[in-house]
Amino acid sequence: MKESMWGYWIVVLGISIMSVMMLLQNYTTTSEQDYYMIKNVLEASMNEAVDYGYYRDTGHLKMNQEKFVENFMRRFSESVNINKNYKINFYQIYEEPPAASVRIITSTNDTNFGEVNGAGAANEAADLTSSLTGILYTNARYQPLS
Repeated sequence: MKESMWGYWIVVLGISIMSVMMLLQNYTTTSEQDYYMIKNVLEASMNEAVDYGYYRDTGHLKMNQEKFVENFMRRFSESVNINKNYKINFYQIYEEPPAASVRIITSTNDTNFGEVNGAGAANEAADLTSSLTGILYTNARYQPLS
């Protein structure tokens, strides 16, 4: 009987620890995680949106704006956390030279943290804004065929 009660309390403790961890994971968001995710997605999307036919003909890099936005949205949606809400804004997308500015606002769901000064439950949400600008260039000297 005594050993079964210890087993019961260990299971209850484990479930309570897991629920607290899920609550804190939902509430917390870090700028470092968002920065590296945006950086990698921005770089990969710009590389994938390069118009290689134009580069072959002229020797200058040019990016397709629609392809960049499509690739960015696809790659970003594959790697985001499902517990957070994201708002994506694109600023200054240049095709030649390839450059883009992206601002992403990450917000968590409203979380109830109990009573505040006897006034009832307080719902709080955290918002984090990350802005990044990327410019794609190359040092290679390409001479188009004439």
